[in-house]
Amino acid sequence: MLNLYLAEPRGFCAGVERAISIVERAIEKYGAPIYVRHEIVHNKFVVDKLKNQGAVFVSEVDDIPEGAIVIFSAHGVSKEVENNAKKYNLKSLDATCPLVTKVHLEARIHEKKGRKIILIGHVGHPEVVGTSGRVESEVYIVSNIKDVDALEFNAEENLAYITQTTLSVDDTKNIIDRLKERFPYINGPDLKNICYATQNRQSAAKKMTDIVDLILVIGASNSSNSNRLRDIGEEMGKKSYLINDYRDINLQWFDGVTKAGITAGASAPEQLVQEAVEFLQSKFEITIHKFKTIEENIKFNLPLELR
Repeated sequence: MLNLYLAEPRGFCAGVERAISIVERAIEKYGAPIYVRHEIVHNKFVVDKLKNQGAVFVSEVDDIPEGAIVIFSAHGVSKEVENNAKKYNLKSLDATCPLVTKVHLEARIHEKKGRKIILIGHVGHPEVVGTSGRVESEVYIVSNIKDVDALEFNAEENLAYITQTTLSVDDTKNIIDRLKERFPYINGPDLKNICYATQNRQSAAKKMTDIVDLILVIGASNSSNSNRLRDIGEEMGKKSYLINDYRDINLQWFDGVTKAGITAGASAPEQLVQEAVEFLQSKFEITIHKFKTIEENIKFNLPLELR
């Protein structure tokens, strides 16, 4: 008998739902093709589904025919990308998550106040690239305490920090604590920039490790928040695996396991969760339990032109 616990909340967050709806509504209103710069969210299943509806995903805006419609992904883009879209006479629709936009605004406020900006995040992640490109001044990226210790500012310098929204709450807290220790006058938002969905999913995964022997995290390998969910399980001493879908499941993982949990990153659709459950039901005698930690009811409005 395998007791299977399904984390709640899991999967799509309001920002991801909004981004996907923007692409679908744009196709309905303007007709295919609609061009999308980069993956709208980090999930191949979602991207492939939108491709079948008429979305065309491109690396940069100069890959798009002049005068076409372009959608910017949920991760946000730099000012340079926006300017390039205008240069090619593209009509742009911004699917940037409103919580990421909030970080962009904070960065610009800090810049206006003459503060040097430290961004807690992963180098090369689309959100970090986009946020760094919203200001004119240099942005200093730190991913861990070692990076903080390598910063060459003096303790009295006019500094501020902002954060990537999809990080581990615990890791980010440690980095913020170290920044405040080294630079007592630094400005920053504590953990308020970590998005509500990331925090809720991490909290549920952490609590679930109290009762399960194994955790499956459904999400893409390039999804920051999905990787953090897997990391949390491992840090709590439980076997934890990040899978794209049920086809990645290795039944040997379940040897000796009587209690397993499933969660999903914020860009993973519920269909993939249900397919994983059905696969396990076909292999084991299963009792399914809901593991609910908090109710989510946040919704973000679509751009005016698509409402």
